[in-house]
Amino acid sequence: MRQTAVQTHPTGQWFESRTRHRWWFDSGSLALDFAYTGAMGDTARWESLHEPADLAGWLDTRFTGIDGSVSDRDLTDATALRAAIARAMTAASRGATPTPGDVDLINLFAATPDIPPSLTGGTRQAGRSRARAAQAFSAMARQTVELLVDRSDARIRECSASDCGLIFYDDSRSNNRRWCSMQRCGNRAKVRTHRARTSPH
Repeated sequence: MRQTAVQTHPTGQWFESRTRHRWWFDSGSLALDFAYTGAMGDTARWESLHEPADLAGWLDTRFTGIDGSVSDRDLTDATALRAAIARAMTAASRGATPTPGDVDLINLFAATPDIPPSLTGGTRQAGRSRARAAQAFSAMARQTVELLVDRSDARIRECSASDCGLIFYDDSRSNNRRWCSMQRCGNRAKVRTHRARTSPH
């Protein structure tokens, strides 16, 4: 007997710069990954949810057991929730409080039914066997609430590089993550430090 709840996959996704450089960015949070499908700050070039099929594809990569049916209304709901998450997480990373409007929207999605756990081995099916898009939205809204409720350890933060601004949730035990990605800003910082040490004065 095993649990067959709809499970989320590990976080993170590939990004591409204007110069075609690709790097792996692990936001540390499914909700932030969702926000980074195009709603975060000035990153409109990363927009990936143009039509319902795009949203269905993204959900399928993040949730095992999603039913794959996405309507125009679902896409509208998704982009509204996504934008609220983006603004709320950005505010949190700067030590500010999310706006009441964004709080209300996130709470509204979080209050709807999410994806329930289930066990195999029974003789009866309780409810739907596959989750709908709205249930995935609820799961991401609830995660957002969890991350924003206790910010005492300041784990929601911006990359330390002054020219970056990507936001992540530091889920490490040491809580000392500084960079959006070691492949990108972390490596740049190391290069700059090395040059400063080795350059003649």
